[in-house]
Amino acid sequence: MEIKYFEKLLLERKEQILKNLDTSKMEIQDLKNVEVNDDGDYASVCADNMIEYAIQDQQLKELEEIEYALKKIKNGDYGICEMCGEPIKTLRLKIKPYAKYCIICREIIEKEPNR
Repeated sequence: MEIKYFEKLLLERKEQILKNLDTSKMEIQDLKNVEVNDDGDYASVCADNMIEYAIQDQQLKELEEIEYALKKIKNGDYGICEMCGEPIKTLRLKIKPYAKYCIICREIIEKEPNR
């Protein structure tokens, strides 16, 4: 597994998310300045606002996961499943470079009702 490759992927995604968050903040600010003339306009602005906040929330969560993965790279335990301790397959990390679990453990965790 090429750690530098995954570090580069994570840093590129982090940069993109930060740009997305800046854009989202500007769009939310623009929505605050929209003139609302009737209930339809109000509903539209509210819906757009909810969508922007949902996107922003998802991006912030992904950013946290990326930061965590970058710390794991520095600590030397990147690519190791946090549940079973086995290496996470390279293909999985290429798809989701901030994965914490191997496929088998991820499926187990998703089936648990408290997670």
